[in-house]
Amino acid sequence: MITKREFYINGAWVAPKVARDCPVIDPSTEDTCAIISLGGEADTNDAIAAAKAAFPAWAATPPAERRRVVEGILEQYYLRKEEMAHAISLEMGAPIDMSRDDQAECLPWHLKNFLKAFDHIEWIKPLGPHAPDTRIALEPIGVVGLITPWNWPMNQVTLKVIPALLAGCTCVLKPSEESPLSSMLFAEFCHDAGVPAGVFNLVNGDGAGVGTTLSSHPDVEMISFTGSTRAGRAISVAAAQTLKRVTLELGGKGANLVFADADARAV
Repeated sequence: MITKREFYINGAWVAPKVARDCPVIDPSTEDTCAIISLGGEADTNDAIAAAKAAFPAWAATPPAERRRVVEGILEQYYLRKEEMAHAISLEMGAPIDMSRDDQAECLPWHLKNFLKAFDHIEWIKPLGPHAPDTRIALEPIGVVGLITPWNWPMNQVTLKVIPALLAGCTCVLKPSEESPLSSMLFAEFCHDAGVPAGVFNLVNGDGAGVGTTLSSHPDVEMISFTGSTRAGRAISVAAAQTLKRVTLELGGKGANLVFADADARAV
């Protein structure tokens, strides 16, 4: 049994303010494979405060240095990619071959593509020929809250965290409480890669506890959410009070039912 009750806040693994255990179920056996803690408002506030404090220095870090730090995350993945594959297989039930070849490999695939795009960004550029003395400067928005779903965990985490770090944002990640193990391993990658304290934070929890706080907190400038349409509506309403930028990828509207007598090859 794996026990991972701590959250990654301000560069350290810290105990939750209030003990609230949550079992992680291995879908392939329907047995409990791990115990985590569900965070609440106080834990989320601590993570947001750490991200806010770290933002000025990280935003001012030269792009080349931010790139170097993100490259370090990729290096950590290659050192521990088998651990990542097993974590994903355990938490969300993917066969180990699929977890190795498809699920875990989302991390290097997306990260490398982000680095390629990053090298072509003009951080300061002319507005246009009509205004030769006017410049557009690309600047990080601030603290971002990132909420990811249970399926394709490293795909979603990489798509949200890596662009935020490269842009100079600091972030608080709330992975799905149903598949948190790979995200906690990702936090170890960030730590060992030398991501500065407070730049990346992780708090496990549910929507009512952590998600609501991230969506409504005045120090969070942006929310990126992938999940259900119902939760997306709630996040949009909460975020509107502080005029956050919100990006939503919503599902839950096209269920497929596969019956026991179905032809597996046809499906």
